[in-house]
Amino acid sequence: MRLPGRGCGIFAEVTEQIKTSPNCLLSVTVVRARNITSCDLLTGSDCYVSLWLPTASNKKVKTKTIQNNDDPVWNETFYFRIQNEVKNILELTVYDADSFTKEDKLFTVLFDVAKVKPGEVVREIFCLKSEKQESLEVEFKMEKIPGPPEQIITNGVLVSREVCCLEVQVDKEENKKYLKENKNVVLTVDASYEGTQKTTMDSDTFHFHCIKSWEPILKAKLQSVSDKEGSEGSSDDSLTVPLKLLAVGEKVKVHLLVGQNAKLELQLQVNDCPEHLDVRLGYNLCAEEQEFLKKRKKVVASALKKLLQLKRDLHEHEIPVIAVMAPGGSVRAMSALYGHLLGLQKLNLLDCATYLTGTSGSTWTMTNLYKNTSWSQKTLEGPISLAKKQVMKCKTNAISVEHLNNYCEQMIERAEEGHMPSFTELWSLVQEVFLRDEPDASKLSDQRKAVDQGQNPLPLYAILNVKVDQMSTFKFREWVEFSPYEVGFQKYGAFIRSENFDSEFFMGRLVKKLPESRICFLEGIWTNLFARNLLDGLYWSSSPDEFWDRWAKDMKEMAREDNASDGSLIATTSPSSTAGKLSEIFNDVLTTRPLLNKTHNFLRGLEFNKHYLQKREFIKWKDTMLDSSPHKLTPQEKHLCLIDVGYFANTSCTPILKPERNVDIIISLDYSMGNFFQQLELTSRYCKTLGIPFPTIKLSEEDKKNPKECYVFSEAEDPSAPIVLHFPLVNNTFKDYKEPGVKRSPSERKDGDVNLTNDRSPYYFTKLRYSAEDFDKLVKLGSYTICNNKDLILQTIQWAMTRRRLSMRGCFPTCPEVESA
Repeated sequence: MRLPGRGCGIFAEVTEQIKTSPNCLLSVTVVRARNITSCDLLTGSDCYVSLWLPTASNKKVKTKTIQNNDDPVWNETFYFRIQNEVKNILELTVYDADSFTKEDKLFTVLFDVAKVKPGEVVREIFCLKSEKQESLEVEFKMEKIPGPPEQIITNGVLVSREVCCLEVQVDKEENKKYLKENKNVVLTVDASYEGTQKTTMDSDTFHFHCIKSWEPILKAKLQSVSDKEGSEGSSDDSLTVPLKLLAVGEKVKVHLLVGQNAKLELQLQVNDCPEHLDVRLGYNLCAEEQEFLKKRKKVVASALKKLLQLKRDLHEHEIPVIAVMAPGGSVRAMSALYGHLLGLQKLNLLDCATYLTGTSGSTWTMTNLYKNTSWSQKTLEGPISLAKKQVMKCKTNAISVEHLNNYCEQMIERAEEGHMPSFTELWSLVQEVFLRDEPDASKLSDQRKAVDQGQNPLPLYAILNVKVDQMSTFKFREWVEFSPYEVGFQKYGAFIRSENFDSEFFMGRLVKKLPESRICFLEGIWTNLFARNLLDGLYWSSSPDEFWDRWAKDMKEMAREDNASDGSLIATTSPSSTAGKLSEIFNDVLTTRPLLNKTHNFLRGLEFNKHYLQKREFIKWKDTMLDSSPHKLTPQEKHLCLIDVGYFANTSCTPILKPERNVDIIISLDYSMGNFFQQLELTSRYCKTLGIPFPTIKLSEEDKKNPKECYVFSEAEDPSAPIVLHFPLVNNTFKDYKEPGVKRSPSERKDGDVNLTNDRSPYYFTKLRYSAEDFDKLVKLGSYTICNNKDLILQTIQWAMTRRRLSMRGCFPTCPEVESA
């Protein structure tokens, strides 16, 4: 049940729905264009029009080219089989053809097919606002197609359509015979997820996944292995089989002519893919998280009763949802988070938290803790001692020849499994050596054991998905969340099981299951902002000559990375030699160093509901114009491009702003050195822009110059907004007190001296190695800051409980003035 006043009525429980809808035939007649401006000063335009409707075909079609004419007339008609329940946007582009140079794109227009109703004919004249008033005249006609309707699955934003799977078996012995002759069978289904596949010694059975209504066609031919991709090959003989001619479930044998009086037998079978989707379409919490919440509420209720010395048990509606939000900040974030969690543990507040979110460096702390199934029930001194050992150790061994060869072997193995090698993947392995003595075999799904009884807060990890061609501006960005249960986009209401992350999907179905990655590879994705500073850190941790020698014998010069965070691709000097297996594996990675991770897109193929833009659940950025262009959004991409949130906003707050999580209190930790409120203010503005309940951050000039240890922010006008307890990383009273209320002696004053202010700080972002003394200071500072604000934290929790009680009665009280400490 959603608590009144805490998001009620804003978002409904949206889950996937199954419905049927007929397909229609859209005919598009490109009539003519007028007043076209030629790009050639000497002759008229040589125009043609390209048509692209990605919801009907993954291929573009085009008209013939009209030579030397600024008013070309085509009168050519094209046909598209469409599903009216999806958003069909036709893209028409006018080109000026050129035989010698790249063809010039003159202009592009978009047309929403929903404007044409069945039985109607619509004529549109698309005009450009220019001196010559160029125009394109197009006629549209819609007709119903007889036959059974198509079954679709939708959550109101995304749509999954009916998919079939073609299985092709090539005769094994004949296949081996032709492979020995340096020939292989090339199989192509243009409308399929797989596209083109070729026989090898290890493969003679192939699968093609297709949208049924696209009426896919199989093409097969025998081709010399030496022929370039896309060439017609050495044989003029080919086989074409429309899949609609094959009865579902029946095996059919066909023959490919491979020479005079010679045939190669192929066995075909078309099967309908199951209705059940492997991508969960819905905006509600998954069943496992809902079950976790039931168990966790009991733990929280018991802890609060003891902590607040209550005389009775709490009712379910009185139990506040508390989230601990940790940002990034390299080794500083990892170390300080241990201290903050230790402070919460000392106050018996860890059992009161329902969620723990992290990003970048703070995820290192989280992944280490969640290997222990009852970590919050035990003292944190042990994990802190282990972390201290890793922070103190020398890092140069991570680039020894032995380790480099090991990285090489692991990347080759993962590539053979189907994972995509990347710079981030390489640094994941380097980073693991930094943080651990031995490889960690654990996986994200293993963390379910640490929450299966509600014994620990549920961990949530945040990251951004962007577009490669917009990395310099970040005009396109989408939040992605990871939990032990699922990975997904709240924006689209689409989630997959965490063990299936980086596997291959099409139209919501799992088409190729890859082994789940070890946790270090996810850490590399979550912290890839840090990757661009690793080279600097390694450089300064040893002499330059020693560094280059250790890196690789045949790699002599590599440019140091610029520390700017503009998100552009960083290029390094190419290796002077490419001899040897080691440099072969790193050659592509090191010559171009993208600061993002590419992984298989589990949204691939999914289409958009015709009303997706009207859905409140579809949370979009005001500056992301692509949201109104469905064919440019993530489901159309082959890969996800995942980057550290630090490139945009150093916060892991987004997962706990999901209305279904109903969070009452956010314990906001900040690991910035300076600009202590910048990320919180950015989060507040982001939420206001998107209509997400969140308090306004109001600060005095004195607060900005000399921040306190803790601040309380609440939104009096919006009781659905969470209360935020913000802890900047500052050294106010810790320099004078070793414990709350216990002053330092003169000899202990140096223990309270923590430099958090400049680039000479031992905690600067690029510092990979701390001394024992510096590590201890940072951990103790974090613990002290929490403990020193015990009364403020308890006061805020009590107010949140009161607010819940009153809201159940239909009262929406304003938050009392709570003095920040």
